[in-house]
Amino acid sequence: MSGSGRTLKDLAGRLGISVATASRALAGHERISLKTRERVVAAAREIGYAPNRAARALVSGRTGFVGLVLPIRGPGHRDPFLGELVTGLGEGLAGHGIDLFLAMLPSGQSELSVVEHVVRDRRADALVLARVSEEDPRINFLLQQGFPFVAHGRLLEPAMPYCWVDTDGRAAFAEAFALLYGLGHRRFGLVTISEPMTFRRLRGQGLEEAVASRGDPSVRLDVAMSPRFDRALREKEIRNLLTRPDRPTAVIALFDGLAVAVLEEAARLGLRVPRDLSVIGFDNVPIAEHVPPGLTTFEASIHACAVEIAGMVVRRLSKPDSAPETHLVRPTLVARGSHGPVPTQ
Repeated sequence: MSGSGRTLKDLAGRLGISVATASRALAGHERISLKTRERVVAAAREIGYAPNRAARALVSGRTGFVGLVLPIRGPGHRDPFLGELVTGLGEGLAGHGIDLFLAMLPSGQSELSVVEHVVRDRRADALVLARVSEEDPRINFLLQQGFPFVAHGRLLEPAMPYCWVDTDGRAAFAEAFALLYGLGHRRFGLVTISEPMTFRRLRGQGLEEAVASRGDPSVRLDVAMSPRFDRALREKEIRNLLTRPDRPTAVIALFDGLAVAVLEEAARLGLRVPRDLSVIGFDNVPIAEHVPPGLTTFEASIHACAVEIAGMVVRRLSKPDSAPETHLVRPTLVARGSHGPVPTQ
């Protein structure tokens, strides 16, 4: 059990405590007083002692890893959302001496099976769940097992409380409608996905509720829906939406990737944005700033949310019996060049 030429015995002798006490203090054992743990950590830094991970795991019963399941989509599928999430989680956990463990999910395999494997073999001390569905079997399984986790997203009707961080897409889509309505738009389009994700349901509800609240019979909302990773069908649905005789003058997309697809199809059809068509997305991924004419979108603070999730995980591991934490983040509008007044014909 050595690190940087120093041993745990050296560390214990320096402090006048037993090797077992020093080891447990470094592992964050709650039976060791906070004052002692702080003394041991400070002394370890002074002498340059870094505990061996395997030995530490034997003492603490922990792996030092937090897991995240990543789907493998194959060549050509890029996911800026997951990139931001992974970066933020890694940074947030590293500050507490915890590493992020990425469990890859091959195509055709259920994410639940990978989660079960991680829990059964104790390959991680906790899990982070991304993109929660309306009725998510991963969450139900982890709650039943009593395994620590934090989710980026929410169940529609959770049977039990759990830790989560989410962005308020319902409020954001209502705000997007109000902005465009105020600019004179009355024919709206929603470009969305067919998968039963909670964020899809909540954002759609926000838009539908905002339309209903106006009580304006001249407002119409058309929906273009397709499976998330079916590019051909997505392009077809967007094209159908934009080539109707009474096509929408404003389109709100479920997330930026879909908004970019709308901009690309509009360009192919000769529609000028925002003169002929206004487009608003959600997430503010890096491409949103650079795609012409600059995508108006909502800042979902993915990186900041991931760092917060990491903090929740750490607190959950240190105090497993504490009440679950939740945080609903209000996205902010990032106004760029893709939205404007209704066309004057």
